[in-house]
Amino acid sequence: MVGRLEGKVALVTGGRGGIGRAICARFIREGATVYAADLSDAGSMGVALANDGRFVRLDVTAEDEAIAAMAEVERTSGKLDILVNAAGIELEKTIEHTTLEEWNRSFAVNVTGTFLAAKHGLRLLRRAAAGGTTASIINFGSYDGFIADPGLAAYCATKGAVHALTRAMAVDHGPEGIRVNAICPGYVDTPMLQSFFSGAGSGGKGGTIDSLKEAVRNVHPIRNYGTPDDIANLVNWLASDEARYATGQLWVLDGGLSAQVQQMRL
Repeated sequence: MVGRLEGKVALVTGGRGGIGRAICARFIREGATVYAADLSDAGSMGVALANDGRFVRLDVTAEDEAIAAMAEVERTSGKLDILVNAAGIELEKTIEHTTLEEWNRSFAVNVTGTFLAAKHGLRLLRRAAAGGTTASIINFGSYDGFIADPGLAAYCATKGAVHALTRAMAVDHGPEGIRVNAICPGYVDTPMLQSFFSGAGSGGKGGTIDSLKEAVRNVHPIRNYGTPDDIANLVNWLASDEARYATGQLWVLDGGLSAQVQQMRL
C-alpha cells in the first residue's frame, strides 16, 4: 500500500520531542524522507531511536543553523515538500514575574524559530511546488493562542503571534503553491505537559501527571487529553495532497476543551 507521503521530503523542527517524534514516525510510515531537526539526537525524550528520521542539528533561534539545516536537505534530497515547525518552549509565569530575558527567549524559540525555518525553507518548498503539487508548512500554535491558561502569559503571547504569522504566510505564499496552516493543540501527554503539571506554576501545583490524570480528563467534553499520535494524524493529513485546498487555517485539536463554557462544569 502506497503511503500518503510517498516520495515527499519533510523537515520537522523539534523532531526529537514528544509531538515532533510522533510526526516523524508517522511521516516515515507514510513513505516520506524525514529530517528530524533538534538540539540533540536524544531530544526532550532523552533517547535516540533508529526509526524516527535522520537527525539534523538545529537551534531554531540561530539563523546560521537554519541555513545549514536547509542546505543539508538540499544536498541530500534536493527539495523540501513539507516543513513542520514543532519546536517550542513553555514558561509558567505571569508578566510580573517574567524577566525580559525569559520573554525574549520565549519569542525567539516559538516565533522567531518558526520565522527562520520557514524563511530559509521557502526556496526548497517552491522547488517542490513547481513539480505540480502543493508544498505544505505546518506551524504549531495552541488553544492558548485563543484563550488563556493562568500563569502562561509569554506562552500565550507567542502562540497568538504564530497564529497571525500563519495567516500572513498563507496569503503571501499561496500563489507560489505553498500551503500554510497551524495546529492548535490543547492538553497533550508530552514532556512539556508533565513539566507543566510537576512545576510550581499554573499547572498541578507540584503534582504529577498520574495524580492529575482524572482531573485532566474531566475538564474535556471528550473526557480525555490528547496523545502525540493524535496530533500527528492531523499533521499527516495537512501535509498530504488530500489537503490541497486547506490553507491559512488554525486547526484546533483539544478534545472540545475550548468549545465549552467553563463555568458550566461547576
